[in-house]
Order: sequence, then structure tokens, then C-alpha cells
Amino acid sequence: MMKRIAFLVFSFSFLIAMPNMAQVTVTGSVQSDMLVPNKDTKTGFVKGNAAGGYEDDFMTNTYADVALQSKYVDAGVRFEFLEFPMPGYNDNANDFKGWGFPNIYVKGKLKNVEITGGSFYEQFGSGFILRTYEERSLGIDNSLLGGRVVYTPYKGIQLKALSGLQRTYWKLKKNTVTGADVELNLDEWIRPMQEGGTRLLLGGSWVNKYEKEDFVMADPTHRYNFPTFVNAFDFRANLQSHGIGILAEYAFKTQDPTLINGYDYSRGQVGMLSASYSQKGMSLLAQARRSELMDFRSQRGVQRLSRAAYINHLPAFTMDHTYALCALYPYATQPDGEWAMQGSAAYTFKKKSKVGGKYGMTAKVNFSHVRNNGKTYYQDLNIQLERKFTKNFKLNLMYMNQMYNQMVMEGHGEMIHANIGVVEGRYQFNKKFTLRAELQYLHTPEDEGDWLYGLAELSIVPHWMISVADMYNVGKTNTHYYQGSVTYNYKSHRIQLGYVRNRAGFNCSGGVCRRVPASKGVTLSYNYNF
Repeated sequence: MMKRIAFLVFSFSFLIAMPNMAQVTVTGSVQSDMLVPNKDTKTGFVKGNAAGGYEDDFMTNTYADVALQSKYVDAGVRFEFLEFPMPGYNDNANDFKGWGFPNIYVKGKLKNVEITGGSFYEQFGSGFILRTYEERSLGIDNSLLGGRVVYTPYKGIQLKALSGLQRTYWKLKKNTVTGADVELNLDEWIRPMQEGGTRLLLGGSWVNKYEKEDFVMADPTHRYNFPTFVNAFDFRANLQSHGIGILAEYAFKTQDPTLINGYDYSRGQVGMLSASYSQKGMSLLAQARRSELMDFRSQRGVQRLSRAAYINHLPAFTMDHTYALCALYPYATQPDGEWAMQGSAAYTFKKKSKVGGKYGMTAKVNFSHVRNNGKTYYQDLNIQLERKFTKNFKLNLMYMNQMYNQMVMEGHGEMIHANIGVVEGRYQFNKKFTLRAELQYLHTPEDEGDWLYGLAELSIVPHWMISVADMYNVGKTNTHYYQGSVTYNYKSHRIQLGYVRNRAGFNCSGGVCRRVPASKGVTLSYNYNF
């Protein structure tokens, strides 16, 4: 059925666009990640139904998008082949597996009205009550299939209304998500604010979830009485003026008992205050958020670790680390509630100054702390120095002190205290060859003990990149997790061939995590944009 709908929608949009074919733009992309697995008894990556093992001799996550854009009509369709998914994606009773056309849309554009029919993504404010998005690295696609209208009746006013069924892997549950949003840009009406470079946005949103009542017993003689409608509201104000930014936002939702919150009938709420300041060579940020029972999903029976059916998003007030050992213990936003605080500062010392040297130096400090009910969930203090010593050589240094509550995050273990050091150097031999190298060390007396990581990456402009890396546990297991790859780029094509042994852990982005099992094998990735 989805294939037929995709064909009809795309054909309809093509017919509409035919009179103006000279003005039609066609864009698209192909992304395919593949793995030929190798047996690895040391990490438990073996063929069979055992936890952490593999069943298929070839795995791939493959996506292809095509979009038409014209003056009055846009249309798009996505094909996905996930019949043999990569490790760690298919952890929901085979729900992730499948293939077809799950994302199709047609968008009509007039002077001040935009109407979308089909699959679409939307976010109200910071996403506290609505954020639908796609994140392939996490296996998330919670798009809505339905309709959306965006209306701008007057400058500085934008109205949105939408309703649809949410995608849950390859299924569309009969649970409707409906919402409306209004944003007022007051500076568009007040000339002194415009002339003074001040921007003030006020916003308000409403989202409603409709879900039929489930038959769930509270005890042998009583069953839960679930609300069929759950409403959520969001109010926000965002001020920007002369490098100063202040954002205040508050949201709440009505009774929403779910499996995740233990069928708690209390009202959920979240409040956030964020302040920032920036000028040439300096930036400051301070923000805090308090949330309670704000896990908002279109299905009340979803398991805690599932990545499915998210209606909203609570961003983690922690730094997203790119260095391997700094990301070894990532933080995931806790749905029951938490206090999250973050502060950061960056300063660039001028060139030819006593501290900055000939080319200048940038110093960065970031601190994050998350807790609830007097218990620390996560804490992270990191300091970075970036300095260019010569025309061809740049050095980055980083120190990180971390606290990670493994019992809260993973359901086992203890509080992990880690100290991490990172040295990264980049040397450009000439316009064609650049070598980048990393050396990292993590020290902790808990969990698996100390880790050592090394990486070397050679870029050969304009086509090649060669990379080798090894993450070695020197604490308890003495296990090497290595990878090597060769990447070739040609125009809009990118192909990468590699061999890896990956450690079991978590892949996180913005406070949402995917459990990743250990794996080993030959990898091949292909990307193409047109």
C-alpha cells in the first residue's frame, strides 16, 4: 500500500509541475552502510540468536531520497532498505526490519500559505512538546503522516496547524498527534527595536495525543483507567540584542500514565532558562533545565530503552563529545525527571600577543551537572586549548573530569569517576597532504579500568583519506578495538572501505541513545548527492 501511495503522490506532483518543467529542480541522495560480519568469540559477536550476536552474513542500512522543487509545488519520496539491519538497530522485536517507501509528501506554496500533505517533520520551540525528526545514526524516524498548514497573515506572525499519525518503524499506529503553534516577532512591528538590533520572539504551542484505552491490570482485581486524550502546552520568549541572548521556556502536559513512568498520573512539566553572550573572540553560555515526567510518546506501552514513538525531545545539557574516550560514557536524558545545568566559556587570545603567540590561541571551558533527588546522574568538566604553532602545525589539548552513574544509565554498576587526557595534532605538509593524529588516555578505577586510544589519519586532496585507530583496554580485559579505512571522494560520490572491531556501548546524540553491541567485520559505505 505504501508503495502505491508513493507512486501516486510523486506522479501527481510531477503532473502539477509539468507546465513549469524549466523551473523544476531535482535533488536527492543515496546513503548505504554495509557490514560483512566476522565471528568474534572474545566479544560475543557470533552467528546465532544469542544476545549481541548476528544472524545475517550481510547487513545494510540503505536510504535513497528524491525531491522535486518548483515555484508552487514541492514533492519528495524516500526509499529505505532495512531488511538486514546493521548491529544495534534491530532491538525491538524485529520492528526495525523492512523495506519500502515510508516517507512521501507534496507541499503547495502560495504567497503566505504553505500546505503539506504526506510525511513531514516539525518542531515547536525547543521541542519540549513536539519534535519529529530523522536521525539515522540512532535509528530514529518519528515523522507524522497527515497534513500541515503554515500561515503568515502579517509580517512578524506565523501560525502552524498539523495533524497526523506517527511513524513507528514500519507501522502507523492509530494514535493521532494534533497541534498548533503561534510565533510573534515583536521587532517586526516596532521600528526602534529593528534599528537598535534587538529581536524579541514570543511563542505558544499546543499538542494533543489521542490514543485508545488499553486493557492493563493494576492488580488482580483493578485495571488502569487511561486518558484517551493527553494535552501539552508550551510558552516561550527569546530575546537577542547586541550579542546577548536570553531564552525562557516552560511546558507542561496533562495526566499521561505510561509503562515508562510506572503509570504515574501526575502532571509532567519542564522549565528552561538560557543566557548567552558573544562578541569577537569571546563567548559565554549558562543554562538550566528542570523536568518531571516529560517523556511524551504516542504509545503508552513503549519500553524505556525504545527509540520509538517520541513526540517530544528534551535536549541533554551536556557536551556532545567527538573524541572516542570522552564519548565512552555518554549521558542520556532521564524521562522520570532531572535537574540539568551547563555553563561554557570560550576566549581567543589575539595573534602576536604574549599568550596567543604568532597565530593566536583559543581556550574553552565547559561544565555540565545533572542530578535528581539528591543523586548525581552525570558531571563533566572539560578544558580545551587550541593553538597554531606554525603555518603548518596546529595542536589541540583537552582534559576532562567525568562522573557517570552507571546504575542510572545502564541499570548496573556504580558511579564511575574518570579522568581523560587528549592530544590532537594536525600537520599540513603541503596543499595536498595533511596528517592528523590523536592520542587519548582514560583513567578510572571502576568498570573496565583504564583505556588507551590512538588514531592517525592522512588526507590526500582532493580524493583520498586513509585512517587507522585502536582503542585498547589496559585495565581489565586487555582487548583491542581497532579500525582501518580508506575513503575515496569523487565529485558528489563518497565511498569508504574498512575493517573494524567495535566495542559494545552506547551511541548518543542530544540525550537520546542507541545501545550498540560489539561487532567485527568488513565495512563499506557509499554516499551520493545530486
